[in-house]
Amino acid sequence: MVANAGAVWGRAEQQDFRSRVRGTLLGAAVGDALGAPIDALTLEEIRAEHGAEGLVDLVPAYGRRGAVTDLTQLTLFTVDGLIRAQVRRDTGAWHPPTDLHRAYLRWAATQRDWGPDERRKDDGWLAREEWLYARRDPSLACLLGFGDATMGTLDAPKNPGEPGPEAAARSAPFGLLVGWESQLVVQLAVECAAQTHGHPRAYLTAGAYAAIVHALARGDSLDAAVQQALVLLAARPGHEQVTAALQQALGAVRQGMPSPTRVEELAGDGTADGALAVAVYCALVGEDMRHGLCLAVNHGGPSGAAGVLTGGLLGALHGETALPSAWLAELEGRPTMLVLADDFAMEMTQGPALHGPGGASPGWLTRYPRA
Repeated sequence: MVANAGAVWGRAEQQDFRSRVRGTLLGAAVGDALGAPIDALTLEEIRAEHGAEGLVDLVPAYGRRGAVTDLTQLTLFTVDGLIRAQVRRDTGAWHPPTDLHRAYLRWAATQRDWGPDERRKDDGWLAREEWLYARRDPSLACLLGFGDATMGTLDAPKNPGEPGPEAAARSAPFGLLVGWESQLVVQLAVECAAQTHGHPRAYLTAGAYAAIVHALARGDSLDAAVQQALVLLAARPGHEQVTAALQQALGAVRQGMPSPTRVEELAGDGTADGALAVAVYCALVGEDMRHGLCLAVNHGGPSGAAGVLTGGLLGALHGETALPSAWLAELEGRPTMLVLADDFAMEMTQGPALHGPGGASPGWLTRYPRA
């Protein structure tokens, strides 16, 4: 797997990219925090509990407002794994799916251990963030997929019958590899999704989502980004249901005023492709990020995953300043996310200065060990 070198980064380009990286990570996390409390409820139950308009603000989950779930935790470890892959490239060892798998195993340790283990020198800084050791109802597919050291691959995927949205929901960071060709972004997202979700509907949705984020992070419109993803999908066996879901989302935009009923139709039976259809639709018709996210989570399907996917799209499209400030103020783990986003942006734009032939920053290699 070879990635093309990125463009020359001027200051304005670096600032725009950093804003989109922050927007993607924080937007996904805000969507997670909004949707998590109603994840198991039907639309009728949501309205009975929160009024006729449904949920329109953060409400408590896991003992606090703004709490995030394993979907956000795994997204952060995706970023960590991508940075570590870039750092390890200097050693001549270049197989990003393996680096991502190691990162996901570090997440799995947070679900078993009481807290960080200082004896594990190769963990890097993210695995030492104590707040990440909260267990937030992780999906069985993720626990089983990362339950041992064997890495699932496309030839031998973990959980081959699992079509759920969790792998797609951790895949936005792949799209932020803006110096890579889009086909390679899709391939990496698909390979890493198969580590837990071996059904084509799940891993191809992860690839399609990464492709859409990739186009948005490069400055394309959402409609153009979806069209590019459809072209990339068409070359892959088993794409038909994911392709149909995206086409259904585009078609729904022309069918009148947005409504929870339409969102619920797109969500279907809670599979990954349905959650992505919801995200694309809500990002296209939402008046702003708050409206788009509220529309995305108020249905009887996987509200948290739909919120994550929608927030990631809107954040990549508009950057961090479009995020609702009142929700950001209460978002669990925001300081960690900002540091990680800025580290990712710095690695992607200035990596050679941090660990290139001319020398390495000891602090950087402590944060992101080559091991």
